[in-house]
Amino acid sequence: QVQVVESGGGLVQPGESLRLSCAASGSIASINNMGWYRQAPGKERELVAAITSGGSTNYADSVKDRFTISRDNAKNRVYLQMNSLKPEDTAVYYCNADIRPRFSGRYNGYWGQGTQVTVST
Repeated sequence: QVQVVESGGGLVQPGESLRLSCAASGSIASINNMGWYRQAPGKERELVAAITSGGSTNYADSVKDRFTISRDNAKNRVYLQMNSLKPEDTAVYYCNADIRPRFSGRYNGYWGQGTQVTVST
């Protein structure tokens, strides 16, 4: 069984920083792409940032130069450093990972339960 769990959300003021963490655990053979998505109230879930197993990254235009995604392949973890946060960054942030479980020949997408990020005065 495979699990993906996020942590690190919270309430911050505009201009402050937060670091989100996501850990994949269980019967894992390998992990391909990992990414962070977010969903604000009344809006569709959108990609925030993604990173390949080799370290190549991709960002939404709205977070470029403010957010940084990184990963620790040895620990099956991915991180999202969020700086200069704005009220419009308020959303539930979800981790997604393409994981091939042990004894499986295919990759599946696994989602975490989400962590709330609120940016407000």
